Amino acid sequence: MVEYLLLKFVHVLGAVVLLGTGTGIAFFMLMAHHTAEPAFIARTARIVVMADAIFTATAAILQPVTGYLLVVATGRSLAEPWILASLALYIGAGVFWLPVVWIQMKLRDLATLAAETGTPLPDAYHRYFRIWFAFGIPGFGFTMAILWLMIAKPF
Repeated sequence: MVEYLLLKFVHVLGAVVLLGTGTGIAFFMLMAHHTAEPAFIARTARIVVMADAIFTATAAILQPVTGYLLVVATGRSLAEPWILASLALYIGAGVFWLPVVWIQMKLRDLATLAAETGTPLPDAYHRYFRIWFAFGIPGFGFTMAILWLMIAKPF
């Protein structure tokens, strides 16, 4: 019983980290972007990329591992519809999250270059930011849907 509760705690903690880090990253990137100050955006993006590498990536790796171990521990089947739906949404979230991480690095690099040269943010920065924003919506939405499925187990 203690092992199960510890495993469940780690799984829920991973979900909290994914949602919390994702929300925080989105907020800080959006606020930095609205300043239009290349140096500030570059500093913020450096921290955001680091946070994604440390927190989001770690939680993203642990979630399927702890989820699988919970399925085994509870005697459930991976074929249960809510689990299959969660897995599909998890893959979908990853499809949107991986490009977002790469885009954050591009935003960081473009803002750094603009800050170092004293020039405005280039058009490429704004184009990448729009894609970053657009990809973040389904990525975050899929993660929220997974959380709901974990709690409700509706089918």
